Amino acid sequence: MQERSSGDDLANRLRRELDRYSPGGKLPSSRALVERFRVSPVTVSRALAQLAAEGLVVTRPGAGAFRAQPRSAITPTGDTSWQEVALSADASTELVPRTVDASGVLSSLAAPPPGVIEFNGGYLHPSLQPERAMGAALARAGRRPGAWSRPPMEGLTELREWFARGIGGAITAAEVLIAAGGQSALTTALRALAPPGAPVLVESPTYPGMLAIARAAGLRPVPVPVDADGVKPALLADAFKATGARVFVCQPLFQNPTGAVLAPERRAEVLRIAREAGAFVIEDDFVRRLVHEDAGPLPRPLAAEDPDGVVVHVGSLTKATSPSFRVSALAARGPVLERLRAIQVVDSFFVPRPLQEAALELVGSPAWPRHLRAVSAELKTRRDIMTAALRLNLPELALPHIPFGGYHLWLRLPDGTGGTSQAFGSGGESALVTAALRAGVAVTPGRPYFSAEPPAAHLRLSFAAVAGTEEITEGVRRLRAACAF
Repeated sequence: MQERSSGDDLANRLRRELDRYSPGGKLPSSRALVERFRVSPVTVSRALAQLAAEGLVVTRPGAGAFRAQPRSAITPTGDTSWQEVALSADASTELVPRTVDASGVLSSLAAPPPGVIEFNGGYLHPSLQPERAMGAALARAGRRPGAWSRPPMEGLTELREWFARGIGGAITAAEVLIAAGGQSALTTALRALAPPGAPVLVESPTYPGMLAIARAAGLRPVPVPVDADGVKPALLADAFKATGARVFVCQPLFQNPTGAVLAPERRAEVLRIAREAGAFVIEDDFVRRLVHEDAGPLPRPLAAEDPDGVVVHVGSLTKATSPSFRVSALAARGPVLERLRAIQVVDSFFVPRPLQEAALELVGSPAWPRHLRAVSAELKTRRDIMTAALRLNLPELALPHIPFGGYHLWLRLPDGTGGTSQAFGSGGESALVTAALRAGVAVTPGRPYFSAEPPAAHLRLSFAAVAGTEEITEGVRRLRAACAF
């Protein structure tokens, strides 16, 4: 991390000095830059590569680095207005128009401006990621025989076996496909199981990225409410009967955003209801490896308790490693497996073999269980500090459930009454998010998590994407200032 920061600093200094050189003029040699700025050769290489990527410098092997020629005048933009007609014409024949709304996903992917505390992040902070172990695993993977050749379409057998063991039950490697991250796996599953225009039952609230997938595929998300014990079976049965849906998407473990765990007495009931409806359950088991230290034994995946092929299981390594470590698994039993395989091959061919080999190296190394233990302890600490800070500084925000896994808290805002009406009245959720950003803390609004009208305004606050516990305390203080009670 220090080397990367030094490279950025050197790039900034060289960028300011480029006017000293005429276009095509040669910059000082790498050795001269090392001596002048007292940095390492790696830092010089990083800085020059950054300037080259920006089009400011041209590097020539064996000759050095040169100031790039001025860019030619920008070609005038053509007239693209015709696309509005072409794109809207597609929707005129569709039962459910396909819409691509990435706002809910971008709220957790986009990096906030400098100095803003990131309570909206969806991944571990770099200090929590196993960067050294991932780097070592990738290096070892690159040296494996055949590491750069084409992998099996379904994924490496050893990696499929590892995922199958993690799922448990009667699932075997033959029933597992390797996919490029959970989002890709969910996309494949929804495309395989529901035709355009069909209803798909979803938890309410639920993960905005899944809602975006469904709508982009022309599906109709139908909400089924959840409480602290997960989805409500009676309402799930009613929704199946009312809609004729053949798919239900759920997160039985540390549900996003509520953090709920599907209660033991509801697990078999959900499977029974889906089986009687002739429907599939897509199980998004996305944060099983981000369990908190005080959680106790975890329930098995639903797929481990399903002998009839009702469950299509999605599990991923990404949340416990890095947003760029996009390796996941799709597991299914019966004829549906062939459909999943066909769609995945058509869409993406396969997950790059070096990444699969690196995943095998990582999960098979002694560093892997150490990393999971360290993250488990740190997430509990962060959760407790954020919870205490909220109760002290913002008791007006209801925290109905404290999760024992995952990386965020789900807060319900008070009704817009009295002196808080401006902050929490009509449109108050959006106004609060904007005010929080002005105060220096980025938070996630609750509206994108609902497929229909939300029952109340909410916020989701992540405690995993910040640098440490001090940022959590400061972030809650800034959020308090934004609320202006």
